[in-house]
Amino acid sequence: MLTLHTKLPASAGPGAVQPSARLVLPYELREKCRLRAVLSSGEEVGVFTVRGTVLRDGDLLVGEDRSKVVQVVAAREPTYKVTCADAHTLLRCAFHLGNRHTQAQVGDGFLRIRADAVLKEMLAGLGAIVVAEDAAFEPESGAYGGGHGHSHDSHGGHPLAPIPLRQKIHRPGDSAP
Repeated sequence: MLTLHTKLPASAGPGAVQPSARLVLPYELREKCRLRAVLSSGEEVGVFTVRGTVLRDGDLLVGEDRSKVVQVVAAREPTYKVTCADAHTLLRCAFHLGNRHTQAQVGDGFLRIRADAVLKEMLAGLGAIVVAEDAAFEPESGAYGGGHGHSHDSHGGHPLAPIPLRQKIHRPGDSAP
């Protein structure tokens, strides 16, 4: 089983790293620090990250041998898109969602939250238009989430977590430790 633990820095233009596989996950799984998942190709992988790490749509991951570059894809999942007639009402909705510690994606003139009937009723009561839709969910990382999007390592990526030696899978062709 492939073990993914290193995030490559985002790059664009000629020479950019091209992924050879995709890992499609809903937000709930993209915020887990230990995860067993299946690539779109059907191959099983283990993902190991530092607690608090959130994998974002488009992130590139590799394992120890760097034989395969895997692109993280935000899965479409049940959400509510919240819009309002004016900015003041939308701001009130954002305040009340934050007051309930609800994760929210902030878009241009809208908020997106996970589908929740109680929150839908509250938002409608505040004057919002709440529409159910299947969409990729990318909430804000939060004020203390350290959610900046650049790498401090310019040498091709950095481990997301200590490489779990006890959990390393040895194959018959591997040399003894």
